[in-house]
Amino acid sequence: MNILALDLGTSSVRGLVLDADTRPLPGALARRKIDLAIGDDGTGTLSGPDYLASLVDCLDELADAGHLHDVNLVAVSAQWHSVLPLDHGGTPLGPVITWLDTRPVPVGGTAGPADPDGFHQRTGCWWHRSYWSMRLPWLREQSGTPIARFVGLPEYVLGELLDAAPMSVSQASGTGLLDLSTLRWDDEALTLARARPQDLPPLGELDWHGRLRAEKARRWPQLAQARWSPPVGDGGASNVGSGCVDPSRAAVTVGTSAAVRLMQRIPAGEPMPRLPERLWRYRVDHDHVVTGAAYASGGNLFAWADRELRLPQGAELDAALALVPAGGGRPADPRFGGDRPPGLAPAGTGRLGGLSFSTTSVDILAGLMQGLCELVAGDLAVLESTIDKPVGVVLGGGAVAASTWWRQAFAAALAPRPVSHQRNPEIGATGAALVALGRFGDAADLADIGRTDELVLPTTAGRSHPQYPS
Repeated sequence: MNILALDLGTSSVRGLVLDADTRPLPGALARRKIDLAIGDDGTGTLSGPDYLASLVDCLDELADAGHLHDVNLVAVSAQWHSVLPLDHGGTPLGPVITWLDTRPVPVGGTAGPADPDGFHQRTGCWWHRSYWSMRLPWLREQSGTPIARFVGLPEYVLGELLDAAPMSVSQASGTGLLDLSTLRWDDEALTLARARPQDLPPLGELDWHGRLRAEKARRWPQLAQARWSPPVGDGGASNVGSGCVDPSRAAVTVGTSAAVRLMQRIPAGEPMPRLPERLWRYRVDHDHVVTGAAYASGGNLFAWADRELRLPQGAELDAALALVPAGGGRPADPRFGGDRPPGLAPAGTGRLGGLSFSTTSVDILAGLMQGLCELVAGDLAVLESTIDKPVGVVLGGGAVAASTWWRQAFAAALAPRPVSHQRNPEIGATGAALVALGRFGDAADLADIGRTDELVLPTTAGRSHPQYPS
């Protein structure tokens, strides 16, 4: 049996084929870059129909190359927090509002939850611009057309491909509207969102699996009998793909954005540990949660520096960074995209300091990388307080998989904790496959974990991956 793993990311959409032990098959990778609309006003959107077309292109490429034979299961890792308004016919009424978008504000004098801490403990979220409790009323106010219902990006694209596409509990937990214990929409959150259950996607049942629509099965007959598993939020999938499935190891993931997360097995209905004020908590599935903090900057810091600062390329850049000690570079605030919850700093909060006529582009890049390391170190200490003991750390994601210097900077910032890294950059897709298979116990053994100082070689799908990808 082979597994088709889809990663519905922010910067790209990817499909890769794995064997039964979640090892990538040589060459079986298709990727399409996604165009994001990003503005100084906090805009962070993408086109739903264009995104769907990119996913279809990936499936066509894999099918044409013969990689979809023997695929029995489709697993999906998908970005959290996105929202798309639809009309009564299911047509988008605007772009997808991604996690990057910092524009939503309270409307109509809404005061927020009656008990903010109680709300935070139930939903794992805050009344914040990143979540549907604030986003839905803002979208209704902004729209010039009545909105019939709202979906996330995964429900939209899968709804165009499958016979049904309910919202998984993992994706629902990223809306800020779900009670994490009962796995039902939270009444107070719905009131804040000015939404009824029928305005939202139906919640998927515990044993839900999807199938391709008849016309799509004719397009990809190799997938006609494949079962599609519920989408897993990308952060939860990345923890599993990094082998961080219990409180002994935290995952620090740097892709387009970045996050630090700790995963625990807490089935629905069981009491949860108290959630610190600075941290969020989402569901991976009915039995597991991740607790952590996230940042709007990650690999996109390198993408900006590469575009604007004329960085050296390839080995020349590696050699230049090697001359900058871990903890070096120029002082920098890496929050170019503002804060993710619970912070409220707007887009454009980034700062560079300590510049002189001897400052190089590599000094600036190193300072930005180091700035992110310091943000993560602060929140990891808070995360450790929830389990009252130090943890090991596994670095993962395309940006740190491609940068020896960044891995070493994280190791220095997170010392004295043991820090290793997952060499496979496709941790989200691999993690989603392990969740779909129910193989949480095997995740650590299957992870391709190495020392932070060793040379990274391409390990995914038999082809090289871009240097410092975002």
